[in-house]
Amino acid sequence: MSLDGFETRFDPGTADARWQRAWDDARCFEADSASSKPKSYVLEMFPYPSGRIHIGHVRNYTMGDVLARYRKMRGDEVLHPMGWDAFGMPAENAAMEKGVHPAGWTYDNIATMKGQLKQLGFALDWSREFATCDPEYYGHEQALFIDLFEAGLVYRKESEVNWDPVDMTVLANEQVIDGKGWRSGAEVEKRKLNQWFLKITDFANELLDGVQGLEDWPQKVRLMQENWIGKSTGLEFSFDLSNGEALPVYTTRPDTIFGASFVAVAADHPVAQALDSAEARDFIALCKKGGTTAAELETAEKLGFDTGITAKHPFTGADLPLYIANFVLMDYGTGAIMAVPGHDQRDFEFAVKYGLPIPRVVAASVDGAGKPFEGEAEAGDGVIVNSDFLTGMDVENAKREVIARAESGDWGKGTTVWRLRDWGVSRQRYWGTPIPFIHCDACGVVPVPKDQLPVKLPEDVDFSQPGNPLLRHESWKDADCPKCGGAAVRETDTLDTFVNSSWYFLRFASQPADRPFDAEEVAKWLPVDQYIGGIEHAILHLLYARFWTRALARIGKLEVKEPFASLFTQGMVTHETYSRREGERTVYFAPSEVSREAERALLTADGGEVEIGRVVKMSKSKKNVVDPEDIIRDYGADAVRWFMLSDSPPERDLPWSESGIEGCGRYVQRLWRLLGQHDDGAQGEDRPLARKTHQTIAAVAEDIEALAFNKAVARLYELTSAAEKAAPSASRNHAIRSLLLMASPMMPHLAEEGWHRLGESGLIAQAAWPEVDAALLVEDEVTIAVQHKGKLRDTLTAPKGAAKEVLEALALASEKVQRSIDGADIRKVVVVPDRLVNIVT
Repeated sequence: MSLDGFETRFDPGTADARWQRAWDDARCFEADSASSKPKSYVLEMFPYPSGRIHIGHVRNYTMGDVLARYRKMRGDEVLHPMGWDAFGMPAENAAMEKGVHPAGWTYDNIATMKGQLKQLGFALDWSREFATCDPEYYGHEQALFIDLFEAGLVYRKESEVNWDPVDMTVLANEQVIDGKGWRSGAEVEKRKLNQWFLKITDFANELLDGVQGLEDWPQKVRLMQENWIGKSTGLEFSFDLSNGEALPVYTTRPDTIFGASFVAVAADHPVAQALDSAEARDFIALCKKGGTTAAELETAEKLGFDTGITAKHPFTGADLPLYIANFVLMDYGTGAIMAVPGHDQRDFEFAVKYGLPIPRVVAASVDGAGKPFEGEAEAGDGVIVNSDFLTGMDVENAKREVIARAESGDWGKGTTVWRLRDWGVSRQRYWGTPIPFIHCDACGVVPVPKDQLPVKLPEDVDFSQPGNPLLRHESWKDADCPKCGGAAVRETDTLDTFVNSSWYFLRFASQPADRPFDAEEVAKWLPVDQYIGGIEHAILHLLYARFWTRALARIGKLEVKEPFASLFTQGMVTHETYSRREGERTVYFAPSEVSREAERALLTADGGEVEIGRVVKMSKSKKNVVDPEDIIRDYGADAVRWFMLSDSPPERDLPWSESGIEGCGRYVQRLWRLLGQHDDGAQGEDRPLARKTHQTIAAVAEDIEALAFNKAVARLYELTSAAEKAAPSASRNHAIRSLLLMASPMMPHLAEEGWHRLGESGLIAQAAWPEVDAALLVEDEVTIAVQHKGKLRDTLTAPKGAAKEVLEALALASEKVQRSIDGADIRKVVVVPDRLVNIVT
């Protein structure tokens, strides 16, 4: 059939919405847990409802969508859900700044972003949608938290926190900037508060060992997980102090023990707290104003207070000075360190500041024992020097020797320690999951009975004052004790939002009303076959999700232990920046405000030139963002999706360019015009095109499974070109139809429109992936290059494996070759089978 009256242009303005409605009406993408088909669970990390989707979202979800649609075409029952990671500080900030309720702000944003995602035609199972701020969801979370508490995996203890005295709230380490609260600018205080913790350290060995089985995770992510868990073997021993006490320390580098030149304790250490001097108290108060992140401790000025106490070196007997130091934390190890300034940068900076010795005890060779330090510590790889009986040993043997002598002398022991600390989940804010416990003077801390869950957040809250409004909400806070019935108060802390995202993938898989999930139904889908998200979540989110899954398995709630079988971390979408100096500040401009002229950029408003900056991650602060809605309006959803998959490998950053999206828009129309050349009446076989078609079908399938979308795109370009050049035939019709099917996961709207115009039944979203003729995957013809005088003169098509004599005869029969030879004597003909004929005259 010739497509008479075929529109020469594809109109996404009408087609996109029409096919999105058709998919919804047909409930195409709702997963059926009872299906007998192979199960495939494809999941992208769910978004925070900030108000609008950004191009980074579009890239992430397009990748997952292509895989989900492809696997559906291959016959899998696919679960590809969407929801919202909806609790957190931005909503509470909006409440304080704009006078709106966090819930209203959040649900309005969800509605907006859902509409934007639908515009892109993602094959999502919206029937399973939820937001983590839905009481139903967090009520189930509260039940799981109580289960973990009853299993001994949740506890409450006093812990030091960063306290903002103006905002009257606890700050995460990352919210303390130069010792001040990130919002208020007030100097942060260290306070002791009762906090809730999850016993993630009970799973340290499991989590570390489990990393080895995550073969389909990026190696860099596995390494980041291992480093965060941080298993190390070292020496635990005590220094004898001059005040008669013993000071326990732990070191991962006992081989450097002869390089110790001082000892230091944290400001909260009992030795420091016991000092009875105003100077010591003042210094301790100063330490409490400093930051607590590893990054801050690396960069902050190193400060110390000489206690006047000395510590006796276990081998040399030397008296080492004992300092209180601002870079030592009580929460790490024993809160005291053996300082080896030659081979630890923080110790080095401290020793330089206070004029302390910096011995060298590790060098590249024994001959380097006297080499001076050049302004910084050295890593400590090589052989041991200046260390009595250890001198000349390698690092590992020296470690073992020191540990052996400490144990035989009964003054220390080899010990394994972990960098991982228990997970503090208390947050002193409103917009989070209420921790489901009640405090009773008579009964202590009592869990809320499960038939009273969810403990809902009160709606009538006041954000006009700093601090957690739950603390001030007497009618909500006051409660009866579930045990004795007496007057009691609710826990006013809410859970860290990482808890919300540590089990959401389970709720997507199974959603009974009376419990968080059904273990048997979860087992049908878990582990997630393909998880996709940014590298910024490589440590905490993934570690907490792994822990939560293992914890629930340990208490008998689950059969699976690892949540994500395969992980892919996509690159960011980037854009150059546009700015100009205005007085003392740099003002940035959005791409929509700028016109490009060759190597220049002009501000549309005034025609003035602006500076073109580096291509960097899109961010609101630099205004180098592109609004997906604008691009969809101008080019259609399919062109946007195609751009997300083109050019850059998906694990690398994708530079956004206007020319790039324009090129994708042109290809959409090019494929549409090719579709118009489909002619059912065409007969005959074009064997090279048929071979190219089947090779492309097989290769694109492999590329999609490997998430090598840019390679799949390149192959479809090649087949498009081959089909355009081919004469009408049954083979060309098959190539066009196959192109449409292969492109449908990437360009679903055009594919549906084309499928309909070809007269095919049903939806292409429910069609099967094209079959491959294995016989056509094997090349039976090859292209032979013919050279004369070192230059290519002609190419020949010959049967694969043709004899040298046949190839030589074909080459010499070529008119182009004969013109080049021009009657000259042929001295030699070199034949490389299946590749080359070289004629020498």
